[in-house]
Amino acid sequence: MKGVILAGGTGSRLHPLTRITNKHLLPIYDRPMISYAIEALVKAGVAEMMLVTGGTHAGEFLRLLGNGQEFGIDRLFYAYQEKPGGIAEALSLAEKFVGGDRVVVLLGDNIFGQSIRHCVEAFRKQDHGARVVLSKEADHEHLRHLGVAQLNGSRRIEKIVEKPEHPPSDYAVTGVYFYDETVWSVLPDLKPSGRGELEITDVNNWYVERGLMEYDILDGFWGDAGESMDAYYAVHDRVRAHGANRE
Repeated sequence: MKGVILAGGTGSRLHPLTRITNKHLLPIYDRPMISYAIEALVKAGVAEMMLVTGGTHAGEFLRLLGNGQEFGIDRLFYAYQEKPGGIAEALSLAEKFVGGDRVVVLLGDNIFGQSIRHCVEAFRKQDHGARVVLSKEADHEHLRHLGVAQLNGSRRIEKIVEKPEHPPSDYAVTGVYFYDETVWSVLPDLKPSGRGELEITDVNNWYVERGLMEYDILDGFWGDAGESMDAYYAVHDRVRAHGANRE
């Protein structure tokens, strides 16, 4: 299994901090945000990965990460997204890197309190299809800003709803996604959303509609440090107090 870390976007929700650097290079406690995503994959046994970024600060990742070996990466590749076109478009840049292998995709601003190794191992055992990781969110107002899983009576995902006015459950979809090789035939058929981007939720719902989506429910903390300035500082404080990616 190969890993893809998505670290592009304009980071407009973290202005003015992101006027001087990519949001994934901002500090979370005592190190750059991106290092937590790398650590999450390395601790989960994924040591060959590609980082997809863009914008005017892309070169700073190379300066920080180099060949990745200092961070426990066996082989590190880079891809450049010329303009913000959505998570799904960014993922499409990794097709040749992943080849016919399976892939775990991680959004570089998502921070996890505990290791995601069990999710990676569950996907390795999964025959085919895709997998997402859910986190229980008690704050319904917060859920209205997230992707939320609609579950049926058999605890299967019926649909993933993006930013629902009325959340269909308490389970938010975190920024870690697992796909088999079928994903490369799904991406070219996506249509841009109302904001002109190719949405990863559309990819996930393609698998859901065909009964090919499995999921794990996360134990412990999950935070999207790029969601807002308040979220950024909340994740910072949480990591400072409790750490991240704990085994």
